[in-house]
Amino acid sequence: MPTLELIVRNANLPDGRSGLDLAVAESKIVAVEPALDAVAAREIDATGCLVTPPFVESHFHLDSTLSLGQPRMNESGTLLEGIQLWSELKPSLTVESVKARARELCHWAIARGTLAIRSHVDVCDERLVGVQALLELREQMAPYLDIQLVAFPQDGYFRFPNAPLLVRRALDMGVDVVGGIPHFERTMEEGAASVRELCRLAAERGLWVDMHCDETDDPLSRHVETLANEALRLGLEGRVAGSHLTSMHSMDNYYAGKLVALLAEAELSAVPNPLINIVLQGRHDTYPKRRGMTRVKELMAAGVNVSFGHDCVMDPWYSLGTHDMLEVASMGLHVAQMTALDEMPGMFDAVTVNGAKTLGLEGYGLEVGCNADFVVLQAADKIEALRLRPPRLFVVRRGQVIAESERSRSSLHLDGREHEVSFRPRSAAFPLAARCRERA
Repeated sequence: MPTLELIVRNANLPDGRSGLDLAVAESKIVAVEPALDAVAAREIDATGCLVTPPFVESHFHLDSTLSLGQPRMNESGTLLEGIQLWSELKPSLTVESVKARARELCHWAIARGTLAIRSHVDVCDERLVGVQALLELREQMAPYLDIQLVAFPQDGYFRFPNAPLLVRRALDMGVDVVGGIPHFERTMEEGAASVRELCRLAAERGLWVDMHCDETDDPLSRHVETLANEALRLGLEGRVAGSHLTSMHSMDNYYAGKLVALLAEAELSAVPNPLINIVLQGRHDTYPKRRGMTRVKELMAAGVNVSFGHDCVMDPWYSLGTHDMLEVASMGLHVAQMTALDEMPGMFDAVTVNGAKTLGLEGYGLEVGCNADFVVLQAADKIEALRLRPPRLFVVRRGQVIAESERSRSSLHLDGREHEVSFRPRSAAFPLAARCRERA
């Protein structure tokens, strides 16, 4: 065995195995086994806590993040006011201002254990300021996290002058993925035409596709049908994602069933954004009020890869957030009513392994030969992590610890004695939780 850089001992893994040691050499995982007889330059005792591959952000907007209040607040909290605010802010953007905000968000992400972000970047700007800023940031942050960029014609591929040219310019500059927003075009016909043209562009260049698709309450917004068909027609299976897909929450069950089967056939990834969709959709409803999220349960049951995105943090559309992907997963679990024992772990997967599949990440995982990227959580298993949203005790990138947090500890002073509260049942019915013990 080569000289070891790091050993993490006494780890629980997401697949349910426990009491394992992970060994790292040359930035790779080289052993996963119990009671490993070896030494390393650094050792971490996980003490029965969960070691997971890093969190993956499947849908975000780094160009607008942390711009809350510029030039003013979104007083209504609506999608349309957010769009108006962004149009007012865009002319004053500079490369340095975009980079500074996006870099700060990346620091938040790393601290939360997120080491891969797919960010859509608005190309409806003749200066392409956001593109230039995020391309530079992508290179600067590469040692610490992976950033994929999507060429996103936010104001419409046909609706915005020169958008086709700007998309191509952004791709020529090095943007990774082709994006679109067909439901924002002026007509259904132009929306469908934009999907066909953008998918053809991706196929010609050998690129992946990720489109904002049907982010509306209108049940007749069905552009993801065209997206799936183009994936099949052009041989893009497994390389296409449809983000949001909120119109599916308003469709009749017969058509939705047909559509889910088509998405599965085309090997599309579906990317709901639970935090933003639950607050932006259903705004015209009184009661009953729609939940604002796509059919997560049905998509997963059909074998469709579903991964979650945070979408926004403190920007014109969403004034909250700390970029915690476990908060996203928790909201997805509740809104989609994924509370069956065999469903809850899938919500953890939606911000880890499923996201890695959406982004096509290589070397992701906890098997021998994978990149030594992982997070130690102060939780015993996936369900407990969803419930507690615990500290990320250690965040490891290529075998190096790049973030640490103190263990959470609460003490009560009652009846003249000190009582420690861990928010974990101490009953023998919860054996894994007992193993993830607290340190003094």
